[in-house]
Amino acid sequence: MDRRQFISALGGAAAWPSIARAQAPAKLPEIGFLYAGTSTAGVPRIAAFLEGLASKGYVEGRNFTLVARNAESKSDRFEPLANELVARNVRVLFASGPTVVRYARAATKTIPIVAMDLESDPVKDGLVASLARPGGNLTGLFFDFPQFSAKWLELLTEAVPSLSRLAVLWDPATGTLQLDEVAGQAKSRGLALQLLKVTAPAELDSAIASAANAKADGLLILSSPLFGTNPKAVADLALKYRLPAITLFPEFAQVGGLMAYGTSLIDLFYQGGVLVGKVLDGTKPEDLPVERPTRFQLVVNLRTAKALGLTIPPLLLARADEVIE
Repeated sequence: MDRRQFISALGGAAAWPSIARAQAPAKLPEIGFLYAGTSTAGVPRIAAFLEGLASKGYVEGRNFTLVARNAESKSDRFEPLANELVARNVRVLFASGPTVVRYARAATKTIPIVAMDLESDPVKDGLVASLARPGGNLTGLFFDFPQFSAKWLELLTEAVPSLSRLAVLWDPATGTLQLDEVAGQAKSRGLALQLLKVTAPAELDSAIASAANAKADGLLILSSPLFGTNPKAVADLALKYRLPAITLFPEFAQVGGLMAYGTSLIDLFYQGGVLVGKVLDGTKPEDLPVERPTRFQLVVNLRTAKALGLTIPPLLLARADEVIE
C-alpha cells in the first residue's frame, strides 16, 4: 500500500472529532496533537502523522490514543488548547506552527514536545540549545531557510518578466525572519515592495484586493500556518484579483495557485510522526537532533498561467517536479 492509499484509508480515523478515540482504553498512553489550522486541513495531516507513527510500530488504538486538537486558525485558542493537553499529562505533545510551539513550550518543561515550525530559527529564538543537541524537552522539524526568498523571486521573475512591484503576504505571528530576507532580495532586484499584513483568514480578501488596487505585478506568500492551511482560499483570491503568486507550499499550486517551491506538508507530518515514535522508543528530546526537510518540489500550474495570460518559459517548466495542465 503506498502513502496515498494509506492516508485515504486513515482519513475516516483522522476526522475531527473521533468517537473511537473518545472510547479508547484509558490505560493507553496519550499523544497530544495540537494543530493551528482548520479541522478540514487537519484530516490528511493527521493521517500522515499516524502513518509516521505506524512506521515505528505505534498504531492508534493498539498502543496509544491520539488526543487531537485544532485551533481553526484562531490565535486565541492556541494557549488554552496547549494548556489542556499538558493538563492531560500526554506522553508526547506534537505542536505545529510557531505560535503554537511557543505556547506548548511555555506550558511544560517536562512533557516531551516534538515541534513543527517552518518560520523560526530554533537556536536564535532560544527553543533549543543547538540543532545536534537540543538540550531540553523540545525537538522537532524546523525550516528557517530565508534564502529561499531569492529562489521565489527568481522563479516569479521568470514567469512575469515585467515584475517591478511585488506584494508580500505576511503573518506577523511568524516573526520577521523571512520578511527581512525578502526585503533585502527585493531591494537588490530593484523591486518595489508592498507589505500585506494578515492575522486572520477573514483579512485575506481585503489584503489581496489592496495589492491588485496598487497595481502589484506579483504576489509572494510567506510561510505561515494561516496560509498553509488555507491554500485553496489564497489561490482562489490570487486568481480572482489576477495576481501571479508563488509560495512555499506545493499544495497551493496543486489547488489553483500559479507556482510553489518548497516542501510537502504531508511529508513533514509523516516525519513528525516518526520523531514522536523515536521519543516513545525512549530517546529524550534533548538527545534527538532537530531535523530539516530534505525534499523540495517545484510545482507550476499551467491552467492558472493561461487564465492569467502568462506564458511560462520552457526552461522553467523543464525544472518543475510537477506541472498542472
